[in-house]
Amino acid sequence: MNPKISDFGLAKMFGGNVSQANTIHIAGTYGYMSPEYALEGRFSIKSDVFSFGVLQLEVISGKKNTGFYQSESLNLLSHAWELWCAGKALQLVDPALEHDLDADITVMRYINVALLCVQEIAGDRLTMSEVVSMLTNENITILSPKQAAFSNLRSTRVPVQPISPPELCSQNGMTVSAMKPR
Repeated sequence: MNPKISDFGLAKMFGGNVSQANTIHIAGTYGYMSPEYALEGRFSIKSDVFSFGVLQLEVISGKKNTGFYQSESLNLLSHAWELWCAGKALQLVDPALEHDLDADITVMRYINVALLCVQEIAGDRLTMSEVVSMLTNENITILSPKQAAFSNLRSTRVPVQPISPPELCSQNGMTVSAMKPR
């Protein structure tokens, strides 16, 4: 897989102090767009977090979100969510990656963070500073993700309680402090 980064010029359309906006013309690749942007034209900083989560799942799995077909899953997000809920998240990992128990713990952490980035409701998604903290600090505990976006397109919304293997991860609360200069 060859990563490509594109700039669709959305930031240029609005002032630097705008944190959320609406647009009539949707630009971008649908597999990486947040639901609120793809369906309603609303984007915010949480839209970027969503895209980052999709990219993170692609790196972990070695598969692209667009054009993904596996069993009953419609896309990589729904596949990752189904595996997470079944306690089989490590089956998402690209077989080409070598891993042991320590690596499995780290990968479970990365999958958990990615799923927190692709939450269906924008307010449930992390901020990028929280993402960086969780990915770089093993001492920070991570919350359990809720329903991933685009993972329930074939059925009605039913709350799913994620199950994670107890030997690989624990789920606790987290506090992130914002540092301010004097």
